[in-house]
Amino acid sequence: MAGALKVLRHVYDRIRGQGIKETFVKAKDQGFINSLLDGNLFETKVLKGEGKLVGEDKLGNKYYERLTDTQFGRHRWVEYKDNTSYNASTVPPEWHGWLHYITDYTPSEIQAFTPFYSKEHKANQTGKGAEHIYHPKGHFQAKDDKRTRWQRVEPWKPT
Repeated sequence: MAGALKVLRHVYDRIRGQGIKETFVKAKDQGFINSLLDGNLFETKVLKGEGKLVGEDKLGNKYYERLTDTQFGRHRWVEYKDNTSYNASTVPPEWHGWLHYITDYTPSEIQAFTPFYSKEHKANQTGKGAEHIYHPKGHFQAKDDKRTRWQRVEPWKPT
């Protein structure tokens, strides 16, 4: 309850200082308006409060850490660039290690140790567009030309 009162006090102070229009514009830009409809984003933006921005990856995801007044194991989080669909495969491996406490070093701190043969991380494209979706043989959206003539079972022909 104290956290909610703190948030309301902060909103009140901002409206008094900047006006209601400017407050709503900033809230929309920072994702607070969308967070009212989305429980995960609401928890990140409002309940966790201000966290220290640790870094940002090439895809635009932002990584935060809050070391005070937070349970260990819940003090690191990611804010995805695309708030409409959460896709954990967009988190690169080096940030995944930091998020899951495998390492305490951010990718910028361990950049010198990256092997020369490592490839650039790409998000999993499953479900994103027809060219990335697998359809088994015989499926009506499969790319094979024989999909209309394909049969699951071969009929028995007596001799």
